[in-house]
Amino acid sequence: MVSIIIPCRNEQPYIAKALDSVLNQDYVGDLEIIVADGMSDDGTRVILDEYAAKYPQIHWVDNPEGVVPYALNRCIAKSKGDIIIRLDAHSIYPQDYISELTKYLSSLNADNVGGVWITKPANNSAEAIAIALATSHPLGVGNSEFRLENDTIKEVDTVPYGCYKREVFDKIGLFDTDLVRNQDDELNARLKKHGGKIFMIPSVKISYFARPNFKKMRKMFYHYGLYKPLVNVKIGAPTTIRQFIPPAFTLAQLLWLILALLGNFVWATVAFVLIWAPYLGIISLVSAKISGKEKTPGLFMKLVQTFPQIHLSYGWGYLLGFFKVLAFLTGRKMKPVEISR
Repeated sequence: MVSIIIPCRNEQPYIAKALDSVLNQDYVGDLEIIVADGMSDDGTRVILDEYAAKYPQIHWVDNPEGVVPYALNRCIAKSKGDIIIRLDAHSIYPQDYISELTKYLSSLNADNVGGVWITKPANNSAEAIAIALATSHPLGVGNSEFRLENDTIKEVDTVPYGCYKREVFDKIGLFDTDLVRNQDDELNARLKKHGGKIFMIPSVKISYFARPNFKKMRKMFYHYGLYKPLVNVKIGAPTTIRQFIPPAFTLAQLLWLILALLGNFVWATVAFVLIWAPYLGIISLVSAKISGKEKTPGLFMKLVQTFPQIHLSYGWGYLLGFFKVLAFLTGRKMKPVEISR
């Protein structure tokens, strides 16, 4: 049996599409689908009731904490499968998703396998298209392999929506409930430390819908940054080098701000130009190249706005998370924050 586990909260526009894509799988074995809902108030729970009534393999439970790791752990506790696949309500999965991942889990003797993201815009606006393009470009997300174009099966540090042997959770434990974000990164790092093998299967492509507007995108990257230092503490090492670039860039803003506050406006201006001139030049060139391939009016300017918001949101979150981790190390937990789409 394969157990599909899905955390969700306020996913009314997407949850039915996600469930339909799971129900339409070509997998021939036993399948159960367990959803943990974070007390949605947008109609998601009505949809879950309808699907559970219609399809006996679908079950759903409450997740009163409203955050992902609690949801995943509740689903795992309720599940019965020999294989557990962690999915997301914000995505659509190809028909052979489960059959391909379970095949490679066995043939590669892996502990976790996953596919790659094909990032789709949430709607047809220039803003949504810019967000989808920027969050699947190296300038936006660095060398995050599952977000970029790949064509080779390879062993990696993490994958989205992993397909795990159930014994993994018996061996290394469940998802860390201190981590509102990045809980997959921490779990996979823990798995690697225990000698586990994780493979990315690029032929398995997931249609992932990016955030629809800048406000929600900023919130997402801020929380990615906020919880990354805690992940580093949990596993005892940085998960990637690229994570330090946005906070370093954000920290550099303090240089010209401090000079300006001290009344040294000439040197503040010099510092500002030295920081922003090359940066704006790079993102303008990249935005021009990307928008030149598209036919969306206004896309260039939206892209120029998107990249700095990704970097500064993540960077500010990371810097704040660093100081929160200092408090964590003295025995105080980081307060889980409610995250909605």
